[in-house]
Amino acid sequence: MVSEPTSAALTLTASVSPSEDPEKVIAAAKNVLGDCKFEIDLTPDEVRLHSDDIRCLRKIHDQLRDRRVRDAARRYLIKKREGDLLSLLLNRQAAYEGLVVLCANPEMSPLGPLVLQMTSSDPDALVEWLTAH
Repeated sequence: MVSEPTSAALTLTASVSPSEDPEKVIAAAKNVLGDCKFEIDLTPDEVRLHSDDIRCLRKIHDQLRDRRVRDAARRYLIKKREGDLLSLLLNRQAAYEGLVVLCANPEMSPLGPLVLQMTSSDPDALVEWLTAH
């Protein structure tokens, strides 16, 4: 069994269109991060959540396991990795319903994706934990 990493800095960002309710965008973001501590920055055109609480990734970890998409998620994370930075594009509508659905590109989420960026001193261990069998 792969142990949970001790730390990672997380930023989840989503654009907010003029016709959208920012509270619904925040709700979608909270549904992805689950029960953890984070700060919210809200501007007229963007929602940004920040956290150093690794528990924010548990829901993603659990859903990747439960939905049996770990291998695809591992390939995705390795492909999108830039040094210590890992990025995920998540479908916003699915997130609002409490589901973690990866997007290969921004067009796969009609309202724009939730962009989750994770910085870790050991990104390989973070990928391994998120996608462990």
